[in-house]
Amino acid sequence: MSDGMQTIQWFPGHMTKTRRKIAENLKLIDIVAEIVDARIPQSSRNPDIDALVLNKPRIIILNKSDIADPQKNRIWLDYYKKQGITAILVDCKSGKGVNLFVPTVKSILKDQLERASHKGLNKSVRVMIVGIPNVGKSSFINRLSGGKKAKVEDRPGVTMGNQWFSISKDVELLDTPGILWPKFDDMLVAEKLAFTGAIKDNVLDVEQLAARLLTCLAADYAKNLVKRYKLENSCVVGKSGLEVLEVIAKKRGMLLSGGKVDTERAAIMVLDEFRAAKLGRITLD
Repeated sequence: MSDGMQTIQWFPGHMTKTRRKIAENLKLIDIVAEIVDARIPQSSRNPDIDALVLNKPRIIILNKSDIADPQKNRIWLDYYKKQGITAILVDCKSGKGVNLFVPTVKSILKDQLERASHKGLNKSVRVMIVGIPNVGKSSFINRLSGGKKAKVEDRPGVTMGNQWFSISKDVELLDTPGILWPKFDDMLVAEKLAFTGAIKDNVLDVEQLAARLLTCLAADYAKNLVKRYKLENSCVVGKSGLEVLEVIAKKRGMLLSGGKVDTERAAIMVLDEFRAAKLGRITLD
């Protein structure tokens, strides 16, 4: 077994249809909310989004922020701010930060809402939610809407068949039709999605995947590995991911007959513990 990852074959079958639907629906909405995984904010987005949403106001929702590195959360918030994009930290599992969404959206659209108010219009804010699979788009919508889908009515500007959700008397969400796949031009993007479980483990070699994750963690979060698995620094620093995996397997008593280390069992454990944040709060982008 090598420490490298095999090439992941990925076929963005729905991308063309999704692009067209987003373009069609832009005229119906006031602002685009893009959901990303706070542990991999760059890798968990489709880079075409910027071109697709044109000049529409934007908000970025960094989901799973409670298990991401707090320092890097702040760095990413600052990064988006410098680009003129407001971002908020949320955790859909616990609901933390979700209550910031509506006031932040209204703040971004303040001028637009004031102009409508001066004209005597009681304007509803319409938000398009976008995001690649498994970043928590459905969880976020369910948190805000309580799982209730908006009634589709014959109103101007409301397209029949779209997935509208009412989250308050004056805010509606439009779920993106279709799926936005990430681009895998860079294999590191695919690896990071696989580390977080966005790509199912059964399409990958689990030992290779865990070894690659441990290589990344040994470089940036060695202390986390030392603490979690009660290792010596010398067992982690400067070691390959496969070497670290073997040490962890031995430390946890994961042995096969003949005393050979069970790296497959250790790999499954390491990936599960990383995803459950048992290795600490980690950001890989």
